[in-house]
Amino acid sequence: MDTHTFVTFIFLGVVQTTIATPPSYSIKLEESLRTELFTSYTAQQRPTQKVRVGIRFNLLTVNDLNIKDQTLSLSGYLTMDWWDTRLTWQNASSTSQDYTRINFLFATEEYVWRPAIIIENSVDGISVISDTSVPMRIAQDGRVIWNPAGVYKVNCESDTKYYPMDTQGCYLKVSAWAYTQAEIELYFKVTPVDTSFYAENGEWDLLSAESFKSEAQSRDGDSFSSVIFLIKLQRRLLFHVVNTLFPVALMAILIAYVFKLPVDSGEKIGFSLTVLLSYAVYLTLISDNIPSTSVTVCFLSLYLAFILLLATIAVILTTFVINLHMRTDDERMPNWLKKFTSNYLIKFACWKNKCSYRKNKVDHNGSDLHINKLKGTHLTENNYSPDKETEHKEGCRDITWKELSEIMDKVFYNIYMFLIAISTFVLFVIIIAGYNNPDNS
Repeated sequence: MDTHTFVTFIFLGVVQTTIATPPSYSIKLEESLRTELFTSYTAQQRPTQKVRVGIRFNLLTVNDLNIKDQTLSLSGYLTMDWWDTRLTWQNASSTSQDYTRINFLFATEEYVWRPAIIIENSVDGISVISDTSVPMRIAQDGRVIWNPAGVYKVNCESDTKYYPMDTQGCYLKVSAWAYTQAEIELYFKVTPVDTSFYAENGEWDLLSAESFKSEAQSRDGDSFSSVIFLIKLQRRLLFHVVNTLFPVALMAILIAYVFKLPVDSGEKIGFSLTVLLSYAVYLTLISDNIPSTSVTVCFLSLYLAFILLLATIAVILTTFVINLHMRTDDERMPNWLKKFTSNYLIKFACWKNKCSYRKNKVDHNGSDLHINKLKGTHLTENNYSPDKETEHKEGCRDITWKELSEIMDKVFYNIYMFLIAISTFVLFVIIIAGYNNPDNS
């Protein structure tokens, strides 16, 4: 071994013997650190004059969104962190021993100061978030991380315009309590909302989870810091399409078919009343599922109310048709009714027996002047009676009351099918447009 190598070996050996190896972690070492940190620590005193608290909301699942009660139930936890310089042991010179082998300490809110945070729009009672069973993680640099979990039931202003293809936006408002904005300031962490562990809900799809800083809330002349998380949910379609929209649309068509049912069957009134009651039941069921508010109007409720009105009128029109059908031929049909039927109703109903009527003059004896002229009989004006006119039918027979009732059935059927088709089409276009554009809902 040469001289240079020997000197180097001696030098390294001296260096290795002079550098003290940090003690390994032990329970006794942590107890010593706790005693040193918490001997003069006061949990009621905040760390600094102004504490900045980072907030993150970790959404686990949506339990229930009740638009009738306008409440949203969420499962999740808030991640809060702040710096407490009284709980640092990163620099060995600040403590009597070397605690660098201890990376974290754990304590509860009974021993460590925590910010007073509330869910401001909670409906189960407003109280400071507290959980003595959830430990706080304390790092070497005095950073405290706390993750209190819970089920948060908050108020949610429901928008039912496009129900049951609706989109709801609900807020979770987190605010500081007791400490003013000059004492506690809430700010968002790098990822304000974490949905990594989100479990899907069977009725609602999670569209987005957003966050934004709210204006400072003023209470008793003091301002308090607050942040808001916006949860946007969209209702799943399959259940409500199968159980609500299709039955409603199909029953609407049944209203028109009451005019296809022959009067002789004796079921017209019973059929129309059954459809009317069915719609009344559906309107009641849907009214039970939407909030009793006039802020927004549900298009489906308007549609059901319109169809219910048509069903009510259909009962009246059915009674009218039956009344026409039961009249005897001994009861003379008014001329104006014959003319209106031949000129308008027959064409609208596409009736097979199309007839045209015109007024003819008659003499004092009741003879038709047109027929007398064809026979060569000359009548003077003195023989003409202007107050006696008859309807002359050309190439067709008289319409009976029974045929008139059938014509009216066809007219009402055409009108109802048109109104129902148009209203149903408009309803589906509106709610599908609202469903595809949730930002405009």
